[in-house]
Amino acid sequence: MSRKRWEAETYHSKDFDWDKLREEVEKNPKFQFHFLPFSKVVTQLEEAQRDSEAWDRFHARHSTGKFFKERRYLLKEFPELASCEDNSKVLEVGCGNGSTALPILCGREGIILYACDCSYEALERTKEIITASTSISAIHRFHPFLCDFSTTGFPSWLASNTCSESSFNGHCLGSLEAYEAYAGANSDEAKSCIGGVDFVTLIFTLSALPLDRMPKAIKECFDILKPGGMLLFRDYGICDMTMLRFDPQQRIGWNTILFLLLGYC
Repeated sequence: MSRKRWEAETYHSKDFDWDKLREEVEKNPKFQFHFLPFSKVVTQLEEAQRDSEAWDRFHARHSTGKFFKERRYLLKEFPELASCEDNSKVLEVGCGNGSTALPILCGREGIILYACDCSYEALERTKEIITASTSISAIHRFHPFLCDFSTTGFPSWLASNTCSESSFNGHCLGSLEAYEAYAGANSDEAKSCIGGVDFVTLIFTLSALPLDRMPKAIKECFDILKPGGMLLFRDYGICDMTMLRFDPQQRIGWNTILFLLLGYC
């Protein structure tokens, strides 16, 4: 399958002046509540568990269709993916229903892609979509595993240095079992450290995390990169219409978008 099939015909990245938009929003009284401090009412562990369960319900509810469209602009936005060497390893963090993984796998056939999500249902949907892509090559280059990287970190077998458990206190070592369940218990790669990854893609994932978990999440992503590796990031921003269209009573915190999407409000 040709790369052109999986690339967007047009790509829009600078359709407005950010500084001008920010100034307009900050001066508008009806948007001021978005910038007020927010107090938590649950612990981090409870919050993470709640998010995971909510994502499970969300993906189960949308199991028959693609709620998130394929992001075919990615190879234009990040040309490094299109021009990387064969067998380059990519970690897609928060893979959802595969809207990022599928265009990368089919648009660049030399890439090996690992994908994690905190939701088992999301991983199942992604696996189904990749399997149905008609690309046998994509299926064999796709390795999903269950992990909430913002709370437990990434599993030790993924890290760039040697897989010594003493070096990974607090990491989600249990994710190795989840990985083996998907990739096959006899896989050599599932039993040893893969030596880190060349790229980490963090596409519309960071905004789904509470503000206090973002620094740890970003550090985790950098820690599993090989020397010279790249973190490829794209997300919503403060003042985006996705944020501004919600009312004050719908505000949950900095991840208002996540909570509205999953049906908390």
